[in-house]
Amino acid sequence: MDITIPVPSDIEQRLQAHLGSLSQKALEAVAVEAYRSQLISAAEVQRMLQLPSRLATDSLLKEHGAYLHYTEADLEQDLEAIDRALAKA
Repeated sequence: MDITIPVPSDIEQRLQAHLGSLSQKALEAVAVEAYRSQLISAAEVQRMLQLPSRLATDSLLKEHGAYLHYTEADLEQDLEAIDRALAKA
């Protein structure tokens, strides 16, 4: 899908000078907001932005203040799984 956003050329030049590719920045903004809203996963952000790794994806999300969706219940489940694994060892 291609989307066109009209921006006056003088503003476009200033923004590109400071931000780089406006198309890429706009796509990043959409991906980050969709992730924050839990509409897409981190893997989908990676695919959407064609990022090379999960680490690059996590870094981009962190730069934008969009952190991992990890609840207290998730932590409890992980701790229980660790306890079970250690008990078997």
